[in-house]
Amino acid sequence: MTLQDIAQLRLRKQQIAETRFKKPEEIVRYLLAMQAQEFRMAKWAIGLRLENAGDAEVQRAFDEGKILRTHAMRPTWHFVAPEDIRWLQETTSHRVHAFSGSMYRKLGLEKTFRRSHDVLAKVLQGGNFLTRQELKKELLRNKIRVPTGQHLAYLVMRAELDCVICSGPLRGKQFTYALLEERAPKAKRLDPQDALHELTLRYFSTRGPATLKDFCWWSGLTAKEAKPAVDALPKKFLREKVNGSEYVFDPSFPKSKTKKLHTSFLMPDYDEYAIAYKDRRALASKREPGRATSFSHFIVLDGLIEGTWERKMKNKKPDVRVTPFGSFTRLQQQQAKSAVKRYLEFTDEKAGAATIPQKRR
Repeated sequence: MTLQDIAQLRLRKQQIAETRFKKPEEIVRYLLAMQAQEFRMAKWAIGLRLENAGDAEVQRAFDEGKILRTHAMRPTWHFVAPEDIRWLQETTSHRVHAFSGSMYRKLGLEKTFRRSHDVLAKVLQGGNFLTRQELKKELLRNKIRVPTGQHLAYLVMRAELDCVICSGPLRGKQFTYALLEERAPKAKRLDPQDALHELTLRYFSTRGPATLKDFCWWSGLTAKEAKPAVDALPKKFLREKVNGSEYVFDPSFPKSKTKKLHTSFLMPDYDEYAIAYKDRRALASKREPGRATSFSHFIVLDGLIEGTWERKMKNKKPDVRVTPFGSFTRLQQQQAKSAVKRYLEFTDEKAGAATIPQKRR
């Protein structure tokens, strides 16, 4: 197995090359957790893994609570399915607390969390969706000090990690929060060992081939915690050494329904195709291998990062400018134009255009 093989396998496992799902919530459930730091791009990450889905459809699934957005794992924003949110937080939040402990102490919040949790739970009862600033007002009204934005951010994040609150629907352009037990009444609880097994199984089933270090990076778990679970994966998972690292993956695939696989696309910021791995050499262009370490606005051709892209308005119409790392071949030009077209169809900006210079500036 080569790095190129790894990239191609990941494209299929992540449902990018070909998808068997039809609804946004099905993609999120399959991938378990999808980084959603940049909300608009995170919606495109879901759309990328569906056929003929638009931004409005993904937004509707979010507003209806079929997809939840919360801080989890590293920690950063993630999309999570309602039924998975509780056991996922209970399995990984201790690592976030270890990472954030110094800030908890610095801000003097350790004795405040229980009181703030009680306030947030009370004011959100009955399907009452509130913005972050509205939550701040309620905390202040209940004599909980919020002197800085950092204090508020950590109080809210801790309530997410402790399964008190999660995302509500968008109100205009503002995000709201909801009571988790109301937004996800069927959220599962699992025995800690079962939960760790489920987390490991879901990661390597959907993102393999991947290494133990990749899994630890993605989940936030330590190698000591994760290795026994990786070693206990079912026998159907193969293990292959590539460049000195052991890659674990499930080699099985559903029978392909089409001869045309999507291997070229405008990659969303912080997409799981990149962010799910500590080692990203498998998707690095030979022209500029170091560029695979960042996450912003890359164009992927045949599974490799071959340039960047940005969306601007030109004559009141969207213009997507693609900047190659080197020069695109005629085939790559066509692939890039198709990738732009697919993105504009998702955003319902079909009148937009692609600008693809032959050489980078």
